[in-house]
Amino acid sequence: MTSELSAEAQDVLEEIEEKNVDFLRLQFTDILGTIKNVSVPADQAEKAFTEGIYFDGSSINGFVRIQESDMRLDPDPETFSVLPWRNDDESAAARLICDVIDTSTGEPFAGDPRGVLKRAIQRAEEMGYTVNAAPEPEFFLFEEDEEGRATTKTNDAGGYFDLAPKDLASDVRRDIIFGLEEMGFDIEASHHEVAEGQHEINFTYDDALSTADNVATFRAVVRAIAAEHDLHATFMPKPIPKINGSGMHTHFSLFEDGENAFHDEDDEFDLSETAKQFTAGILEHAEAIAAVSNPTVNSYKRLVPGYEAPVYVAWSDRNRSALIRKPAARTPAASRIEARFPDPSCNPYLAFAALIHAGLDGIEKELDCDDPVRENIYEFDEAKREEYGITTLPSNLGEAVDALEDDEVVQDALGQHVYENFVDAKTQEYDDYRVDVSDWELDRYLEKF
Repeated sequence: MTSELSAEAQDVLEEIEEKNVDFLRLQFTDILGTIKNVSVPADQAEKAFTEGIYFDGSSINGFVRIQESDMRLDPDPETFSVLPWRNDDESAAARLICDVIDTSTGEPFAGDPRGVLKRAIQRAEEMGYTVNAAPEPEFFLFEEDEEGRATTKTNDAGGYFDLAPKDLASDVRRDIIFGLEEMGFDIEASHHEVAEGQHEINFTYDDALSTADNVATFRAVVRAIAAEHDLHATFMPKPIPKINGSGMHTHFSLFEDGENAFHDEDDEFDLSETAKQFTAGILEHAEAIAAVSNPTVNSYKRLVPGYEAPVYVAWSDRNRSALIRKPAARTPAASRIEARFPDPSCNPYLAFAALIHAGLDGIEKELDCDDPVRENIYEFDEAKREEYGITTLPSNLGEAVDALEDDEVVQDALGQHVYENFVDAKTQEYDDYRVDVSDWELDRYLEKF
């Protein structure tokens, strides 16, 4: 590949010089959502834009076999951002998020999660829609031990919306927010969450691709700045038993010709038929989506009744026990739905793609959306849930993978390459979990039997 330098890329080169950037981190993610990066000197920026940077794809989880290893990174100039921290040698570094190209065909690599989301967005565009998304990623801050390893000891005793002195991490959140703002984030709010040591920082909605990029960046910034305070930030959904876990509620809306396609002022809930069909699509495929949006064994320790995590496949305009909620909206442009079941361990590109495809499937098939459930579903017994036709999400990762294997819509959302490698990885993860013996079992049974 050799191409002319775009105007956007030229702007990046000028900014690199103005801000004395020494290194570029060319960033992408593997199928499981782990951020990978190739670091190059800043004087290689023009080559990166015009020729790409080659790397060995066989070393990346779920990418390709050794005989198919050559891959190319094409940096997206719109994702350029100077990192808000410096290396030990005080050199400045900047980040560029990249698309992965299959060098054997010159086409986007089928296993690139960012490309998977781009395909979902393209499908929406072909239907006349642009997709906006806004996540609410939660995380825990834990102290480190004397050797710098993570513990599960929180550094505060705060609760929901508490202030200092209980919320001792408020200074850490402030520094994280400053760092995010330096990278171009527009922060809406931050606060202490329900559990001790648990926090949430919200940033404004954007198009789905930019939002997924932001989630990946957010996790990296939170971890890096927490480490500067000798704390460990984790997006593990349920690091401490018997307290609330961390979710990543994600708001979606579709726009058509510049207008919010989810808004209808004549509807009781201000939701259009398009919005209800989109909601019905997500509910229809929720069990399979869970494998992608809640992709770890630990995810299902969060998805249990009693800890404010939704497990019931229903929607509501009021309570938070349902899988999808219709939040209050002050303006027509703000009408949206909130998927409450994803958690922050997911690969945001794959999770958004699965949710978008499911929603679009609901629109294409004109699925009927059941009436909202305004009662607290947590208080329903099994008979009442059956009366309302309410099912539940899978109770473990194995059941979620089984649901994914039975759902062609979500499989198509991922694409064959990602689907097969994702299922292989998650099946192995669940098998490893099933044959392991936990401390809980040893404490309960070792001396008893």
